[in-house]
Amino acid sequence: MTKMELAKRNIVIMWFSNFFIAGSMTMVLPFISLYIETFGDFTEKYVQHWSGITFGVTFVSAFIFSPIWGRFGDRFGRKKVLIICGFGMGLSIFLMGYVDSVWQLFLLRFLMGFFTGFIPMSQAFISTQTPKEIAGRVLGTLQTGSITGSLLGPMLGGILADSLGFSLTFKWTSIAIFVSGLLVFATKEYVIEPKKGSKLHYSSKEVLVHIVKNPVLLTVLLISTLVQIAHFSIQPILSLFVTELHGPTNIAFYSGIAFSAAGLGNLLMSRNWGKIADKHGYIKILVILLFISGIVYLPGSAITNFWQLVIIRFVLGIAIGGIIPVRIAYIRQEAPIAMQGEVLGYNTSLRFLGNIIGPMLGGFISGYFGFSAVFISTSSLLIVSGVILFISMHRHPNLVKHTV
Repeated sequence: MTKMELAKRNIVIMWFSNFFIAGSMTMVLPFISLYIETFGDFTEKYVQHWSGITFGVTFVSAFIFSPIWGRFGDRFGRKKVLIICGFGMGLSIFLMGYVDSVWQLFLLRFLMGFFTGFIPMSQAFISTQTPKEIAGRVLGTLQTGSITGSLLGPMLGGILADSLGFSLTFKWTSIAIFVSGLLVFATKEYVIEPKKGSKLHYSSKEVLVHIVKNPVLLTVLLISTLVQIAHFSIQPILSLFVTELHGPTNIAFYSGIAFSAAGLGNLLMSRNWGKIADKHGYIKILVILLFISGIVYLPGSAITNFWQLVIIRFVLGIAIGGIIPVRIAYIRQEAPIAMQGEVLGYNTSLRFLGNIIGPMLGGFISGYFGFSAVFISTSSLLIVSGVILFISMHRHPNLVKHTV
């Protein structure tokens, strides 16, 4: 089997693995706040705050471990990391089906964070097998796997939760994650041959120096945090907002629709944004996507019914769908093959930092200022991210030169 055939086979396998992982992860997200409500007679503010904290704690441990997994993958193989993460996540979610207190759920969500890097590691796995000139398109294609899973997961999770209960939904979800870990065994790991004279190994110090010496790359990595704060600030309290808009009837199902709307928009445009960025430049397209996303989310502060929320999240999904593959394609262009796992590990770590701050910030803002304020702050952060990257792009035009 040629390397081209291997690459295509690996993409297909990882597409389905990401589909199962993302679908499983998002199956339980819409009702975390509802699950917490079953543990006792709590006030609405208590549930909102603990929804944000419990949702975000996963990313505390993920923030710590992502660069470590990235470095481990560079040195010993990304396939091993993918298998460990798949089975670790599956076990964590399985055990969540047995909890009966906020603290037990909190601790298991924290444990799960050690293994949450499956999808980012799969991106590094495929990135190092992909020529620069088609990186955006290939990584956009790969992302459609996780997007499709994210699209179907919340709705399926809502149906299961309404019909079987929360506990059984966690247990069934874990099975799909175990399947993802098993699928990885069928892949074949290899990397594109580095240029002659290129180093085969880099120390962590050399990786950090490489990042710092490229201000645009550093800005792209740091903006990952702001984007995730914006994107995740609404996630843990979305089901509570849906309850306010739609009422308590079949709330898990309708929360799933609201979650999935953004995924559908992502699915329609993710690969296309990658192709556009391959042609016109990754940083230019990133700036455009950040501005569009910020402008689109602002009307969310004034909505008065459920379907307006669904439409806004769908359009947001279209705009924000290209941010991840375009960002990773830029890193693929700027980081040598032998350090890409660790650089992407820092990118993932900074994303998870945003995932930590976002849910807690969203819970705090909604608790004290209302749901509308969350949309205003989210929109502002996305626009600020676009401004920062735009300034960096014009200060260092030599570092945004599009190479294929």
